[in-house]
Amino acid sequence: MLSRLSRPSRTRVLAHPRVRAAVVAALLAPLAACSSSGPSDTSVTKAKPSPDDRPVTVTVTPAGAKAPAGEPVRVSATSGRLTSVTVTDAKGHRLAGEVAADGRSWVSGRKAVPGTAYTVAAATRSAGGTAGSTRAGFTTAPADKVNKVDWRPGAGATVGIAQPISLVFDHPVKNRAEVEKQLQITTSNDTEGSWGWMRDWSGRDRVDWRPRTYWKPGTEITLKAELNGTDSGADGGWFVRDYTTAFTIGAGQVVEVDLDRHRLSLVRDGKTVRRIPVSGGTPGGDKRSWRGTAVLMAKEGTINMNSETVGLRDAYNKMVDHSMRLTWSGMYAHAAPWNAKYFGRSNQSSGCIGMSDADAAWFYAQVRPGDPFEITGKDTKGVVEPGNGFGAWNLSWAEWQQRSALR
Repeated sequence: MLSRLSRPSRTRVLAHPRVRAAVVAALLAPLAACSSSGPSDTSVTKAKPSPDDRPVTVTVTPAGAKAPAGEPVRVSATSGRLTSVTVTDAKGHRLAGEVAADGRSWVSGRKAVPGTAYTVAAATRSAGGTAGSTRAGFTTAPADKVNKVDWRPGAGATVGIAQPISLVFDHPVKNRAEVEKQLQITTSNDTEGSWGWMRDWSGRDRVDWRPRTYWKPGTEITLKAELNGTDSGADGGWFVRDYTTAFTIGAGQVVEVDLDRHRLSLVRDGKTVRRIPVSGGTPGGDKRSWRGTAVLMAKEGTINMNSETVGLRDAYNKMVDHSMRLTWSGMYAHAAPWNAKYFGRSNQSSGCIGMSDADAAWFYAQVRPGDPFEITGKDTKGVVEPGNGFGAWNLSWAEWQQRSALR
C-alpha cells in the first residue's frame, strides 16, 4: 500500500522589532545622503528695487507758513512724472493749471492770493510704472493793504453807444501793465478797442476801455477783471477779489449841442428826432460850457445844485429838475425855467445846458447813460478832459492807444 507523501510546510519567520527598524534605517540611508548636510536656513532674501522704480520726488513752490503771494503755484517731479495735480484753498476753490507734456512740471494759471492756505495733491508715476501720490501745503502772507475797484457800467445795464468801461482804484496802481493784463473784454461782434490810463477827477488812478468808434447798437459786452492775487505796486496794496460785469448797447443815438445856435438836437439812427432851444454857459469867463464830446454819466432827477461846489461862489443854490450829469466838474443838461427868455437866443447859464421844463421832461425820458453829447461852440472853457467824466472820445484813436500800459 503506497503511502501519500506530505508536502513540505511553509514556515513564516517574524522578524524581531529591532531588526525591522534596522532594515528601515538601511533603506532610508540613501535618501538622507541626497540632502544638504549643512545647517538649515529659513530666511527670505529681499530683491533690491530697480533703479527705474525709485520713489518720485515732488517739489512745490511757494512753500512755508508765510509764503509770498502774487506768484503762480509750481509743482515739479524728479525720478518720475506727474499724472495730475490739484491745488485748492481752504474754501475748496481750485487753482487751475496744466501738467507739462513731459510730465515733469505743473503751473497754475492764476496766482496765489494773500492770506490763503493751499493744499496740493499730486499723483505720480515712477519710471518703472509704479503709481504714487504726494500731499503738501503752504500759506501765503496776508496783504498789508487791499486795493479795491469801483467800475462802470453796472451789471445788466443797457447804455448808449459812447459808454466806456471804466475802473477807478482806491489806491495807486504802479504795476499798470500787470493789472491791464488781467482785464479781459469780450464782445458779441469782436469790437476793436483799447485800454487807456488816466487820473480821475477824484485824483485816483483810473483805466477805461473804449472802442475805436462808437459801439454798434445791440453789442453785448463782458468784462472779467481777474485781479485776485495781483500786486498794485508801491503804496497800492493787493487785489483780493475778481470783478465782472456785462452790459448791452442800446439805440444808436447822438445828442448834438450847437452853443452858437443855442439848440440841442436828438439824432437817432441818423435821423433827427427833435430839436430843442437851449441856453448854454455865459461867454467870457468861468461860467462858459465845455465843448467836445461829453458822455451822459447819469440821470440824477431832481437834485440840489450849489455853485460853491464848483468854484462859482454864491451864484446859485436851488433844486433843479430832470438833471443829467455830463462831467464830474458839474456840467449838466437840465430844466432851467428861470432862463426861459434866453432859450434859443443866447447863452446865459452858469455852464450847464438849460431848457424848458416840458422839453427837459421829454428829453430826460429819451436819453440813457452812455449817450454822447457832441458839443460845439466858439466861446467855451475848452475840450472835456478824459478824466472829467468820460472824455476819452476827445482823443484820436492813435492818442488813446498810447495810454495803454501794454503799448
